[in-house]
Amino acid sequence: MPNEKPDEILSILAADARTTPERIADLTGRPVDVVTAAIADYEKRGVIKRYKTIIDWEKTGQERMFAFIDVKVQPARDVGFDNVAKRIYRFPEVQSVWLVSGGSDLRVVVHGENIRELGRFVAEKLATIDGVIATDTHFLLRRYKEDHDIFVDSEDDERLVVTP
Repeated sequence: MPNEKPDEILSILAADARTTPERIADLTGRPVDVVTAAIADYEKRGVIKRYKTIIDWEKTGQERMFAFIDVKVQPARDVGFDNVAKRIYRFPEVQSVWLVSGGSDLRVVVHGENIRELGRFVAEKLATIDGVIATDTHFLLRRYKEDHDIFVDSEDDERLVVTP
């Protein structure tokens, strides 16, 4: 791995995964082969998990529901929350699972076609897992911003102009 600032390359790719090694080289002042080698190393070591596209599903006309589920867990001896988290993240509906502080232990993000599908997931799959004590489900009503991308069409300043 190059001894130069690797985080600069990662920051550029995190902002736009389509940035070419040539463009990154221009932005960082590094040779293209150094940038290409660094990216290959990050991919090999699992630092870069994958490249991702952020989609505004509302604009596609497709129905997609998202829910945030706070899960209270009874941790198991010697493994803590890991076994329950592993059982949860293996479901295809699950987008993310995080161990969090606060009133719950895990925060789970799931997606489905409609509210019934998400309800079935919670009732028939999630709540039946050994170690799951309680769930608290919150449905996404509207996205305003995600991963630094704005999802509202207009950011016009609608405040009234006040003059002395």
